Amino acid sequence: MHTKKVFLLLNGEPPKAIPNLEEYEIICATDGAYQFLEKNKMKPNFISGDFDSIENLPENIEIIHTPNQDFTDFDKMLKILFDKGFKNVDVFGASGKEQDHFLGNLHTAIQWKNKLKLTFFDNHSRYFLADKSTSISNCVNKTISLVPFPKAKNISTLGLQYPLDKEDLTFGERIGTRNKAITNNIKITFESGELFIFINH
Repeated sequence: MHTKKVFLLLNGEPPKAIPNLEEYEIICATDGAYQFLEKNKMKPNFISGDFDSIENLPENIEIIHTPNQDFTDFDKMLKILFDKGFKNVDVFGASGKEQDHFLGNLHTAIQWKNKLKLTFFDNHSRYFLADKSTSISNCVNKTISLVPFPKAKNISTLGLQYPLDKEDLTFGERIGTRNKAITNNIKITFESGELFIFINH
């Protein structure tokens, strides 16, 4: 099993600032996202997808063709990474552009929650699917949003301006957007369901 993280770029809005790539064991991209890597002289270890967004495939990079239309390029990439033994994946480019893709990527994250640790990054925030007990550091004064997908029960929080005390959130009824961290370390617990945590930069 690999212990270092994966840098994965999807074909949404690309990052304005490229992270420190020395933190990652491999760099990979799906389909059309490769063009951003090429433009920024970032050579991936491999790229995968159905390649409906690339006119000319690179010759000096491993190509994993995954034409099965029953799954998204993101889902197929996660299976490749899982089969290669990776567990921690930082995902860039999952939001922006077409929002149905963004919602589909959240759906995929839930499907893989028991096999991979996925953390998403965009130009405004980082977000991830919470564990039943989640502690986060370096949060003071940051905007924190709790979004059930579609429901999370018995949520309690420590360190937020508007705390929850064994309360339920349900998409379409009540969600927990635009809260604020009043301490550097916050803690969020819940009993059941699925809960995404968004932390603004």
